[in-house]
Amino acid sequence: MSKGIVISSLAFARDANSLQGELPIAGLTRLHDKLVDLAGFLNYRVVGKLGPRNRTQVLLQLDGMLSVCCQRCLEGIDYPVELRSVLEFVDDEEDLTQEEIEDDSRDFLPAQSELDVVALIEDEIILNLPSAPRHESCALPDTGQGTGKISPFSVLQSLKGKA
Repeated sequence: MSKGIVISSLAFARDANSLQGELPIAGLTRLHDKLVDLAGFLNYRVVGKLGPRNRTQVLLQLDGMLSVCCQRCLEGIDYPVELRSVLEFVDDEEDLTQEEIEDDSRDFLPAQSELDVVALIEDEIILNLPSAPRHESCALPDTGQGTGKISPFSVLQSLKGKA
């Protein structure tokens, strides 16, 4: 895993702090089994602010390109990452109203004194990756078994005229 960036979620958002930088894709270890190529970087930006009801929030922006594995041909697919997430911190999830829970414009997380930003970024990527990525049109991988093989029905063809 990449070197962690740890923040206090409440203080970071309350003070309207921000972080930005590049994360090496090779350092995002939980993504390795979903990717074909580990080269490159993802650009991130995390901005703290106060949201509705003076709740602390972070805006997470993530941009870059991942090479995911096509589930049909097993070749790489360039998958653009353009994430924009609003994450709101709550002390107690029971304080949320039904309307807030159903609101898709933001997600809720428990407030943490030590929040690993890199792990949070990995979580957001995993949640947004397609479950079975595929090219729009591609062939199954060639296994090499189809070349020079005689059809089992060719014997029936030779018996056809003998009856």
